Amino acid sequence: MTSLKGKTALVTGASRGIGRASALALARSGAQVLVHYGQAAKEAEAVVAEIRKSGGRADAVAADLGAPDGPHQLARQVRAIVGDRLDILVANAGVSKAAVIEETTVEDFDRLFAVNVRAPFFLVQQLLPILHEASSVVLVSSLAAHAVVGTLPAYAATKGAIDTLVKHFAAALGARGVRVNAVAPGVVATDMSSFAKTDSGRDYTLGLQTFKRVAQPDDIADAIAFLASPDSRWITGDTIHVDGGSKL
Repeated sequence: MTSLKGKTALVTGASRGIGRASALALARSGAQVLVHYGQAAKEAEAVVAEIRKSGGRADAVAADLGAPDGPHQLARQVRAIVGDRLDILVANAGVSKAAVIEETTVEDFDRLFAVNVRAPFFLVQQLLPILHEASSVVLVSSLAAHAVVGTLPAYAATKGAIDTLVKHFAAALGARGVRVNAVAPGVVATDMSSFAKTDSGRDYTLGLQTFKRVAQPDDIADAIAFLASPDSRWITGDTIHVDGGSKL
């Protein structure tokens, strides 16, 4: 992959899982990485320390993206660190909750949309002044936006919204030279998909996929790093399925 030396990147939800793996992948390629976290300060600082130990540049930044002003607060911190240039935004932070329709509460529904949809929308809005020609925005969708996987109707709706935002953002920002894409993972062995670490969950996951293994965060992070790099310079407005051939 093309070097990202001299590039600046923000990865939200980077204290663990896909976000952590993405921050490390971007740092390995030479980018200065801002590691966002909500509450897991210790874990985020560990990611920063790992990057710095390898000779990279990284800082931790905190914001509650479920709060109405969370994206605005985060954008101010980002601008204070990187100045007037952000090359890569990976809007990975998200929450999930399994529930049938009858058991979905208004509070849970609103929380899902606040973190998974409202936050990336307004983070892009607030960072527009420092996104420039050749900047790349990568959002995180899900297999659940395209197929029924588990009991996740509200969560799936948030990821369907992300797929829609990708196209609208890409169309609106194309004249600036800003690319906007998404990755849509299947089941990944993270805390959010902890069921995949059980025997029954693993069997269910393998039954979905063409590749008979459970995805790891690095499998998704490498696709994100590709979309963040100039190697994907002619791709925008697309959602890339990174799901091991799930639900073919």
